[in-house]
Amino acid sequence: MLTFRALGPFQARHNGALLDLGGQRQMAVLARLLVAGGRAVPVTMLIDELWPGEPPTQALSTIQGYVSRLRRALEPGRAPREEAEVLVSAPPGYALRASADQVDSWMFENAVKAGGEPAEVWSRLETALALWRGPALAEFSDLPWAVTEAGRLEELRLIAVERRADAGLLLGHSGALVADLEAHASAHPLREEAWRLLALALYRNGRQGDALGALRRARGMLRDELGLDLGAALQRLESDMLAQAVHLDPPAEPVAARPAEPAAPRPAATEERARALPGLRIVVVDDQALVRTGLRVVLDSEPGFELVGEAENGEQAIAVVRETAPDLVLMDIQMPRLDGLTAARRILADEAPPKVVMMTTFGTDDNLYAALRAGVSGFVLKTSAPEQLITAIRAAQAGDALIDPAVTTRLIAAFAGRTNPSAPPGLAGLGDADLDLMKLVARGLTNRQIAATLAVSERSVSQSVVKLLDHLGLFDRAQLVVTAYESGLVNPGDVGR
Repeated sequence: MLTFRALGPFQARHNGALLDLGGQRQMAVLARLLVAGGRAVPVTMLIDELWPGEPPTQALSTIQGYVSRLRRALEPGRAPREEAEVLVSAPPGYALRASADQVDSWMFENAVKAGGEPAEVWSRLETALALWRGPALAEFSDLPWAVTEAGRLEELRLIAVERRADAGLLLGHSGALVADLEAHASAHPLREEAWRLLALALYRNGRQGDALGALRRARGMLRDELGLDLGAALQRLESDMLAQAVHLDPPAEPVAARPAEPAAPRPAATEERARALPGLRIVVVDDQALVRTGLRVVLDSEPGFELVGEAENGEQAIAVVRETAPDLVLMDIQMPRLDGLTAARRILADEAPPKVVMMTTFGTDDNLYAALRAGVSGFVLKTSAPEQLITAIRAAQAGDALIDPAVTTRLIAAFAGRTNPSAPPGLAGLGDADLDLMKLVARGLTNRQIAATLAVSERSVSQSVVKLLDHLGLFDRAQLVVTAYESGLVNPGDVGR
């Protein structure tokens, strides 16, 4: 079955196998058609939206070439003259023909907008939120249409988090929801619904003082940021809590659950995770033993967290994640042998990947942007206080992004128009995976060693190297190494790291 993923790193898969969609701009054609929801997009609009302000002279033929190559990737068995069935011609442009169950963002939107009884809503949104693997359409954040769609999907995700919590409160899950709602309200302090749900969960969990404290925090935040008082709903809730209104008490019996629809089959790693002991299963990756020890202490002190594995470099991280199938990975961004971002991209490309939160000592814009592009769920400083780290992990668990919207906006503005901010000018047009491969080749690794490092097949590495040589107009591997050094992608001191 052909499937498309936009809720995280943009991908197309056939029966679980990742398809090669080409370069960034070629992928953007498919992403734009996906965003159109099956409707035709005129070629003139594609040109204007893929090259805002300055389309190339041969834009039309370039688009036609992109479509032709995408069709070969999506339907490799199609005869040369046979009509395409997925990426179809729809004069005056093109359209993506797919069903809702083939596109994660379409499935997600349908799930959020559907109604039902609390038990049905809880189950459906639990499954829908698990579709998120990182920020939506982050690869195309220099294109206005993608930024708009990503914002729309993010708003739907926040609504889904809140609707799921509302259903959970009706089902009597107030105790289990407190930590998630605390992280959600902290990450989105101007959402009054987040504070309402948090305060109600605390109140029904016998924490009346904390519930009123949450509403006071909400009032202070709204006054400081917007000069506003609590909305009418929160003011009524505060008054009812002070009066200990009966209707705020948890239901004597949770709302009865109707038989749910059979759940879709889950990958083996996910099934294994579901059978494990309750709690969030975490892998810690850092090249410094002292940092790993400190994180172990923090995680051991927090109820509901289970440390299931450790690694000291990116290569080990891939193997440990494959072995333990964790829910979340705390990953250092700079490590020897294989850096954290390269390892994260490999981990997130797997079927049913865990959440990945990057850690760094310095929160530079380049690192923040690289983390955003990689599709990770968050970015935290190693110097963060333990309670901040716990909140960050809980936010990732709840599906919230840990990169502040103001920071994200600044980054997009700063890097707008740059296909890959980390790519040296001489290597413009190469994607993150290409640059990762080039670094490993420059370190002197053979195809077999690279395959073992990235946990992919040796044949896949060989094919990728050939494509890289063709793209750069080089003849052999030695020239590739020289180009990596001359462009500044790697330095002599990087060898062996």
